Amino acid sequence: MNYFDYAATTPIDPESLHVVQTVSEEFWGNPSSLHDIGGKAQHLLTKCREKLAGMLGVPSKGIYFTSGGTEGNHLALVTLALSRQEKGKHIILGGAEHSSLHSSAAFLEQFGFTVTKIPFTSQGLIDLQVLEESISEETIIVSIGHVNGEIGTIQPLHDIKNLLINRDILLHSDMVQSFGKMDITEFTSIVDSFTLSSHKIYGPKGVGALYINPSLDVSPMIPGQTHEDGFRGGTVNLPGIAGFVTAASICHDSISTPHFFRLRTRFLSQLEEQLPGTYTLYEGPAPAQLPHVVGLGIHGLEGQWLMLECNRRGMGISTGSACAAGSQDMSKTLTSMGVGQRAGKEFIRISFGKVTNEEHVGALVQTLSEIHAAHVSSLT
Repeated sequence: MNYFDYAATTPIDPESLHVVQTVSEEFWGNPSSLHDIGGKAQHLLTKCREKLAGMLGVPSKGIYFTSGGTEGNHLALVTLALSRQEKGKHIILGGAEHSSLHSSAAFLEQFGFTVTKIPFTSQGLIDLQVLEESISEETIIVSIGHVNGEIGTIQPLHDIKNLLINRDILLHSDMVQSFGKMDITEFTSIVDSFTLSSHKIYGPKGVGALYINPSLDVSPMIPGQTHEDGFRGGTVNLPGIAGFVTAASICHDSISTPHFFRLRTRFLSQLEEQLPGTYTLYEGPAPAQLPHVVGLGIHGLEGQWLMLECNRRGMGISTGSACAAGSQDMSKTLTSMGVGQRAGKEFIRISFGKVTNEEHVGALVQTLSEIHAAHVSSLT
């Protein structure tokens, strides 16, 4: 199987896997236990927290390890909202945010919060004018994902932050899709909270991190919990955390943007050669586009059917976020961009990984061309 769904998940890096096994065998104590075995585990947990914080350029006191991006987003939005509700109960979300943020916002609506969802422009970027017009005296949080997981557009966090200056409004960003693909340290310093996930960067599944600026006066979503400074219940997954931080360190030291640019350029040029005028590409301006994610629709081919046909021929692609798999709804991203229902149903996502090469890309384009040709032939 030629895999082109790295934006959904990645295989674990051998070094990360080795660390998971070693820590499972040698640091198996509960970090909250007071004996020496627990103390040994606690020391490693502290080192992991400090190492990750160093990569991110943030205080280690603000790092909380979680089970992944979804839990991190739940904890961030609900914790910040409930802690700030005396100021106001208005939340602003990007219309194409990860489903975990939409579900967290829906949960908060049961407690009297109101939610405004900001659309994307035709280039897949948050509409800054609509965002500015949506801010009110009641607004307490704005949540905009850093990189869109379906088409790879990079959202203008600096411009968004500028709209919030002197307004006492917190900015949360889901950075799951940007971490490990680009240097995010210039953005971690301007947001109040952000989330990361291990399995997007060749680390183990079931692990992630949430950062909340430690200078903020916030209370845990559920009181009385004893782990992660009271922000999360349950014994920490130390082997997973160590594997996550190991994978993060590898990605941090070897961000391969030129590799992905070459693959994207090759893919799009070959697509234009073999299927000219038969597809729509969804992307942002070059400076606001990560190259490893390609969102497109081939005219006349339903995305789910095309995905299954590709799978039958040994090519693994997707129709968008894996968290929406099985849903008959259109992609949140395309809906937010104002794309029509028919075109939206044609959407597919192709995402490259560090082992993807130009031969893989060429084989995928050939497969897409053959499927399209067979479909056209069946109609005549």
